[in-house]
Amino acid sequence: MTPRLCARRRAQLASTHVTTVRVNASDAVSVQTAALIVGVHTTPDGLQAAPGAEGLDQALGGRLAETLGAVGFTGKAGELTKIPTFGALPAPVLVAVGLGDRPEGDYDLETLRRAAGVAARSLAGTADAAIALPAATAEQVEAIALGGLLGAYDFSKYRTNGDRKPPVGELVILSGSSEADEAVRRAVTVAESVNLVRDLVNTPPSDLWPARFAEIAQEKGEAAGLSVEVLDEVALKEGGYGGIIGVGQGSANPPRLVRLAYHHPDAARTIAFVGKGITFDSGGLSLKPTSSMNWMKSDMGGAGAVLGAMIAISRLRLPINAIGYLCLAENMPSGTAQRPSDILRTYSGKTVEVVDTDAEGRLVLVDGIARAAEDGPDLIVDVATLTGAQIVALGWRTAGVMANDDALRDEVVEVAARQGEAAWGMPLPEELRKGLDSPVADIANLQPERWGSMLAAGIFLREFVPEGVRWAHVDMAGPAFNKGEPYGYTPKGGTGAITRTLIGLAERYAGNGASAGAV
Repeated sequence: MTPRLCARRRAQLASTHVTTVRVNASDAVSVQTAALIVGVHTTPDGLQAAPGAEGLDQALGGRLAETLGAVGFTGKAGELTKIPTFGALPAPVLVAVGLGDRPEGDYDLETLRRAAGVAARSLAGTADAAIALPAATAEQVEAIALGGLLGAYDFSKYRTNGDRKPPVGELVILSGSSEADEAVRRAVTVAESVNLVRDLVNTPPSDLWPARFAEIAQEKGEAAGLSVEVLDEVALKEGGYGGIIGVGQGSANPPRLVRLAYHHPDAARTIAFVGKGITFDSGGLSLKPTSSMNWMKSDMGGAGAVLGAMIAISRLRLPINAIGYLCLAENMPSGTAQRPSDILRTYSGKTVEVVDTDAEGRLVLVDGIARAAEDGPDLIVDVATLTGAQIVALGWRTAGVMANDDALRDEVVEVAARQGEAAWGMPLPEELRKGLDSPVADIANLQPERWGSMLAAGIFLREFVPEGVRWAHVDMAGPAFNKGEPYGYTPKGGTGAITRTLIGLAERYAGNGASAGAV
């Protein structure tokens, strides 16, 4: 059983995100609010208010473009400025956010998400704000609501000096769509899941060790209607989960494996997710340098994404069976830690020579993948902050996607794009497999050369996927944690990356592919 924590620590870990969102059919020039958010396009004739802000220029005496131009606003996508309305509108402050060129067809949903996100983030400390962005359809309303809620995210639970303003209290989306309320409900469900993942990634490892992560997963999962099973270190040893045990044996905080399950009576398909959950990665005895270690609290982002997605799938009542595995361990150096040259017997029965203890994520994942295959899913997707090579190859914002089926790889990339999560399909070159040969075990956990390391890690994982099982691997080492400044609806720190992609995949396999781009 997981030990219970004191009430003080539980309160400390409680979320502080309190922004709410609702729909109002009022028009932009009459709505009562502390701030009014409008979209602005660049056109051959100059700046122009986007749909949703009809009548605004007239209310401002025909001087909207002139005023915005005077403060240097260009209308570039994501650009933002604030101007006073001097009583011309009920809202004392006008927040103009750039949408770029006006599209000839439908609005790009990601443009709307980012516009709402950057505007919401700029209004910290404001009681409420009305959003008059293009919101004629349910998909547009959902994109705006989701972007606004994600943009308003703030992680301040450990600050005691009160120097940060709270997030905007309420966002009011101006829309006459008959489906707007349902669209907002869906957006709130997804945003709560993504922001939960962000909270987990941002939480210091002193407050998020494997057993605590498992306890949170059980609390949140059961509250959402999931069935939850937690295997502790004794059950893991008895069950033959040698990869998870090997990685976690050097820590005073023993490992866990969490199984989350959702079943729908009308489901025709089953999808399984496996998440890497290294609550802190020191590198083990193959110790990381300080510069690479100081953000390794984010190394559980894959497991976080799986937990967040499973909660959303259950709350949305998608007609699919979904199973999630959280492979949780803390990778630490000690007298009991695994050593380079140790050989592990994994859950699949295959043996692995540990060449480098810092290549630990793949060791916990293969146990999760092999266990997930026993559930007979139509698809397994593993999600992991797996390799620094992903950042070298694709940068901080784009995840790498590999699969044992090219069509599946492309499908995952497509779904990610529809959610606004950047991903790029990568190959699994057969010539890299030889570099994983071991003279003493079935396979080594690392190839001797650095080149193609992200791809070689994918090849390693593929070796543990049973024949005939469709499998995809998402390496999101960079996208899971934003070390730079906030942008769009993405904050500094934990991002909640790939959570929405997993939800979108579940929707597609549930037969709701047409709505998958709306979350």
